[in-house]
Amino acid sequence: MLMAVDIGNTNITMGVFPDPSSNELLFTSRLASELHRTTDQYAADLGSICGFHGVTKDDVDCAIISSVVPLLTGSVSNAIKLIFGIDAIIVGPGVKTGLNILIDDPAQTGADLVAVSVAAKELFPCPNVVCDLGTASTITVLDKNGNMIGGVIYPGVRTSLEALVSKTSLLQLVSLDAPKKVIGSNTIECMQSGVIFGAASLLDGMIDRIEAELGEPVTAIATGGLSTSVTAHCKRSFESCENLILIGLRLIYVKNR
Repeated sequence: MLMAVDIGNTNITMGVFPDPSSNELLFTSRLASELHRTTDQYAADLGSICGFHGVTKDDVDCAIISSVVPLLTGSVSNAIKLIFGIDAIIVGPGVKTGLNILIDDPAQTGADLVAVSVAAKELFPCPNVVCDLGTASTITVLDKNGNMIGGVIYPGVRTSLEALVSKTSLLQLVSLDAPKKVIGSNTIECMQSGVIFGAASLLDGMIDRIEAELGEPVTAIATGGLSTSVTAHCKRSFESCENLILIGLRLIYVKNR
């Protein structure tokens, strides 16, 4: 079995593939990304989650990690080594991906962006854009030949809301639910409209601009924890793939085993 782990700024997402040559996942799970946690603590969590799903330490014989939190990469990779006795592949320079990265400095490309791009190239028509709505929301662009040519980074939905609240005296956190109408009748509705409908409009507008720059239409792909909450209010249609990054990690593993 293959364990794929993505270490993000807010969450650590993990999944186990019974067969590394198939996209079928046995289970997925999330842990909080906490810098103060030790290797032993992450090992205990990973072991408990696997045990809950009937996976023993002898079942997992390979692993791969993408990370945008360098301080956690070692803790999680060491935890995997401690439990399963294996060295995880860590996505970065020197790891084969099959992806041409045509940006100013390919080495600066986040491992998460590489993984979702590899999966998007494999699963969807090109040119395409991958909209990953997380702590930092990203739009990654693949051209008609499947080359990664760049993208967009902007504050995530929840990040934007928290920044708004932290910088104002009278506004408080609200649930990330879409109001019934765009024009809010109270403060809560106004904030929800701005956050949800604003994020949806941003996606629509940015993809329109990307298509104009490319000179051709793109396939729009949505992933990330809040993707469906936002894209449900977009004018354009999206392909949705919740586990795109884990599938991308599986594909990268296959190229390096």
